[in-house]
Amino acid sequence: MKKVSVNWAFIFFLLVLAGGAALRLCLLDQRPMHTDEAVHGIKFGELLEQHRYRYDPVEYHGPLLNYSTLIPAALCGARTIAEVTETTLRTVPAVYGLLLILGLLLLRQGMSRTALAAAAVTTALAPALVFYSRYYIQEMLLTASVFGVIGCGFRYARSRRWGWAVAAGICLGLMHASKETAVLSVGAMGLALLLTVLAGREGEPGKPFQPFKLFGHLVGAAAAAVAVSALFYSSFFTHPSGIIDSVLTYVNYAGKAASHEWHQHPWDYYFRLLLVDPVSGRITWREMPLLVLSLTGIAGIISGYGVTFEDRRLRKFLLFYALILSGGYSLLPYKTPWSMLGFYHGFVLLAGFGAAVLFRASSRPAFRIVLIIVFTAAAGYYGRQSWLLNFTYDTDPRNPWVYAQTTRDIPAMSRRVHELAAVHPDRKGMFIEVVAPEHDYWPLPWYFRDLPNTGWWTFVDTHLPAAPVIIAFPRFEGAVLKQVYELPPPGETHLYLPVFPEPVYLRPNVEIRGYVRKDLMDRLAQSGADNG
Repeated sequence: MKKVSVNWAFIFFLLVLAGGAALRLCLLDQRPMHTDEAVHGIKFGELLEQHRYRYDPVEYHGPLLNYSTLIPAALCGARTIAEVTETTLRTVPAVYGLLLILGLLLLRQGMSRTALAAAAVTTALAPALVFYSRYYIQEMLLTASVFGVIGCGFRYARSRRWGWAVAAGICLGLMHASKETAVLSVGAMGLALLLTVLAGREGEPGKPFQPFKLFGHLVGAAAAAVAVSALFYSSFFTHPSGIIDSVLTYVNYAGKAASHEWHQHPWDYYFRLLLVDPVSGRITWREMPLLVLSLTGIAGIISGYGVTFEDRRLRKFLLFYALILSGGYSLLPYKTPWSMLGFYHGFVLLAGFGAAVLFRASSRPAFRIVLIIVFTAAAGYYGRQSWLLNFTYDTDPRNPWVYAQTTRDIPAMSRRVHELAAVHPDRKGMFIEVVAPEHDYWPLPWYFRDLPNTGWWTFVDTHLPAAPVIIAFPRFEGAVLKQVYELPPPGETHLYLPVFPEPVYLRPNVEIRGYVRKDLMDRLAQSGADNG
């Protein structure tokens, strides 16, 4: 009987992929919707219900997120935005996050098994990558597309096959279709490639240099990138001006980056997220596995220790890319935590090389056993940090990846408003009044998406009769009381009660209040008594 060999490397990779999937896909509806998620969710509703998408060069970023969401929505049978859930939306970045693990297979000819294994585990467990894989914004789509360009570009550099050049071009088009900041990653990759070439390639494998063939392949890659980008920005050729808008948007983006004061942060902001607790200001150890391994990888690349001819160009490129992109984002005054995912993922890949350097330095079997135990303990610690930040402290200000996060009060408020609507004669057609300064009522439109008679104001409109339920910022309380008690004709005044006896917060330190007619609250109480 022929003995069947076990491919332990393949089994290991499947286990890592399964662990990464569990972290990314588990309890996707647990965290309240962030304002940005809600905005993109409502924007997707236009595409889902009206089969219409128009790229807006001022807001919302690229179309890739919206069109990608059509797939899980179709699989769930959702035809209206009211039928779409948080899980449906967040499945999109979660899948793109898993592509960061699968994409490592493209680099298997340029990284040792140890480096690949360490990079896979780190990618699967990295708290920031997991956190934003569960966040319905464009950043994970951009990060995965960038990695696609790097992986396919590396395969082309080794094989000189036009198919890999076209694949890299397709990923480049997806980059542009995801978010405007793709231009920063393109610049970092281009400069990193130039520095890698200038650094020399003596003794490294590769096909002979053929200028005309290379030029043809580059033209093919560029054509593929333009075609993919144009396909999305033109809304599949139904809105051609979207292609022009995708270029003109950079004028707006430059002004926007300089005008949003609340997103202005010092140059070391991203590094403080990794090293410092955002509340206490103390040094934190949560990212130490990544920092130690990535710094070891950088030291190994610079010194040349343990470098083989097989992966030298890839190592140099990733080093240049991560450092250039981190420097570029640090110099820009406009900063948000998710913006660092591009170079954060670069350091994750460098951490793989760092693990390989340490493993090669431990030549004796006893030392390697000890190192494996240390690596396993570090992976366990990193996994625990990822679990805590994504499931226990996922709305806590002490979490460095939390940024103006919606509190858990809002889903509770939504449930109470829906309970009130259920006992109102108009049911979900109940009139609801929401008043917030400067349209600062998000993400409430997402939570009230199935309540079509919800009105949104930046002031208390005294020309309208007071709604049975009013949601308003504290500054409008005087105007609300005037609307409900002073303006109604005699005999038509209703007593209003707080929706909640305790303060409710939209975001930390941003209070929002609810008022409900007493007769409606009495109906809800009676309904509860009857059901009890």
